[in-house]
Amino acid sequence: MNRRADRLAPVVEMALKAEREAARQLGQAQNQLLQAQRKLAELERFRADYQQQWIDRGRQGVSGQWLLDYQRFLAQLETAVEQQNRSLAWHQDVVEKARVAWSEKYARLEGLRKLVERYREEARLLADKQEQKQLDEFAQRLRPPVY
Repeated sequence: MNRRADRLAPVVEMALKAEREAARQLGQAQNQLLQAQRKLAELERFRADYQQQWIDRGRQGVSGQWLLDYQRFLAQLETAVEQQNRSLAWHQDVVEKARVAWSEKYARLEGLRKLVERYREEARLLADKQEQKQLDEFAQRLRPPVY
């Protein structure tokens, strides 16, 4: 019987749940980071398209009002890109923290699993030793006495 390993079973189960939750949170953070990256790419594509419109319209000549509207909208677009860049950096930080948290939980779980395995191996070796002792004693009893 391996009581030490059995006593650790609830601790291992809790560590497993914690590791799975940390993995879930890491996956969620990675998905949010991917969404932030896509949104930034979309904003940058939109900005490039809008700047291309400026080049195209500029060749034809533009009114002062159109130029003011363009500059105002471009400034708003630049602000949105800057905000999205900050959001992206924040999401990258969240992913890194989630990765560290998961790594710690995983390391703890693996450490507990190795400890349980060591306890089981020790119990197995002890049981083998006891069995060998019993076999030796039995064999000793079967031998005729020497006079």
